[in-house]
Amino acid sequence: MTEVGIYNVLFLCTGNSARSILAEALIDHWGKSRFKASGPAVFPKATANPFALDLLEKAHLDTSGLRSKSWDEFGKPSAPVMDFVITVCDQAAGEVCPVWPGNPVTAHWGVPDPAAVEGTQLRKSGRFVTPIKRSRAASSFSRA
Repeated sequence: MTEVGIYNVLFLCTGNSARSILAEALIDHWGKSRFKASGPAVFPKATANPFALDLLEKAHLDTSGLRSKSWDEFGKPSAPVMDFVITVCDQAAGEVCPVWPGNPVTAHWGVPDPAAVEGTQLRKSGRFVTPIKRSRAASSFSRA
């Protein structure tokens, strides 16, 4: 926990284009003064998924600081110490993770990758609702 009482949460994914981007934005919004989320990847994509960003914007959430980033940024000495490290995809859960300073609590919240869905725009957009519902349910612990 930081000196001001905010828990740092790392949502780790393989590509950091959808699930961890959604989790980062949603937990920052729902957790406001209690949680600060970051969502890096093992193998970051070049950009965040446009469906993820569109969904967040439609929910009136700020997307200006969201970007695809590498977990290497969070292993540097200057990086914030994490209180929680949560993998959101099965592939990332199976990766050999760096040793995170500060002995964070770790967990795996497996969420199917909405960015991997093929088909119509409607079908693709619909798949982004599941991670939001799961994040919403998981965020209820912050209000307890």
